Amino acid sequence: TTASCSRGSASDAAREQDAVVTMLPAGQHVRQVYLGDSGILKTAKAGTLFIDSSTIDVAAARDVHTAAKTAGVEFLDAPVSGGVGGASAGTLTFMVGGDEAAFGRAKPILEKMGKNIFHAGGAGTGQAAKICNNMLLAISMIGTCEAFVLAEKLGLSHETLFKISSTASGQCWSLTSYCPVPGPVPASPANRDYQPGFTASMMLKDLKLAQNAAQTSGASTPLGAQAAALYSMFEAAGAGGRDFSGIIQLLRGNPQA
Repeated sequence: TTASCSRGSASDAAREQDAVVTMLPAGQHVRQVYLGDSGILKTAKAGTLFIDSSTIDVAAARDVHTAAKTAGVEFLDAPVSGGVGGASAGTLTFMVGGDEAAFGRAKPILEKMGKNIFHAGGAGTGQAAKICNNMLLAISMIGTCEAFVLAEKLGLSHETLFKISSTASGQCWSLTSYCPVPGPVPASPANRDYQPGFTASMMLKDLKLAQNAAQTSGASTPLGAQAAALYSMFEAAGAGGRDFSGIIQLLRGNPQA
């Protein structure tokens, strides 16, 4: 059986389950739910499989992995990518860190919710994959937005730039699947006044996680740092609830337009 949401404590809900999936806002919440005084690891039966699909810091994920092993249960960090649309369509991507045998148990469960299920490696590597991917996404989105802003100033239409760049070396997902200007990709949030599929504040959260990991590991990520600074400005301007592709409005000098 797999635990589902119900009234009562998380530990009560998870007590007799074979598998439990959690998704929480931040590392502190994951630590509390799993490792707190009433944490679910304290009451779980031996062999329970825990799958945490939160996006959190790598250190927190690895701490829970260690505690789970001590408690005689299995734990996987399995953050997701794909947003609200992917969740609704069952096409999410899961990036999973942890023991390969546990991954084998988890895969049929995750396949009910997602289309692409990747075993990233050992403890914490699911989180590592997620923050690296989203840092790359933020950088590519900002670059795509800058190209459109420059094109506007130079008299090049959105449609023309899209047609050229989508078949030339500038092609990327931020352009062809999530275009930050209305028109070329009808399903993109730009066509809905940047109503969010993935908010700017959520992107900023992931960028902060990436920057913290970069500082801890000694990795040089200057573009990631600049992306975090720009999304911080966008959020400070009151636009954190808009889609992350709306960062183009900040580059135009009118973040709340």
